[in-house]
Amino acid sequence: MIKDISDRQLEIIEASGKILMEKGIMGLTTKNLAVEMGFSESALYRHFKNKDAIILLLIQFLCDNVTQRFEKILKSDLEIDEKFMALFSSHFSFFGKNPHFSVIMLSEGVIDVSDEIKNYIIKLINLNIGSIATVVREGQEKRFFTKSIPTDDIVHFAAGAFRFEMLKWKMSGYTFDLEQEGNRMMKALLKLISTD
Repeated sequence: MIKDISDRQLEIIEASGKILMEKGIMGLTTKNLAVEMGFSESALYRHFKNKDAIILLLIQFLCDNVTQRFEKILKSDLEIDEKFMALFSSHFSFFGKNPHFSVIMLSEGVIDVSDEIKNYIIKLINLNIGSIATVVREGQEKRFFTKSIPTDDIVHFAAGAFRFEMLKWKMSGYTFDLEQEGNRMMKALLKLISTD
């Protein structure tokens, strides 16, 4: 859990995400970030020791956000199919409103920056996979989801479908309604794995 993140640090990580989204990992330099923020490079170092620390906080912030959203859904009284949809709808809604975080979910070049960053991205991936698996497993136990396909395979299909939708959105220049299109696609997957 991130403690004591300042408003300025939040602005910096959001600006960093925007640069990552537009220019990729090579474009995220302190010079470009300072220009985006409208202040000097030296001012950045009052908030972060280096570029890696900025990327790391960006990923940690996203991990905390996903944890809070998913825990609320998993603890809710929603029906299993509603929980399944809520996990993905929550993601599509968040990224639709915050496209600068999408580069982390797509891990384009970011995973290779450092071992610490790689470990946090793996933590984020495991958080997503674990939450989906929890819902799928419960759905199979309650005979709502088919048992003819192993839990891990359904999770793989769902995570892959989510990632593909995010990639399509990015490749389109973020031009379509991610939440609407993403939810439509996940509803189709839900029909495929449901027993009725």
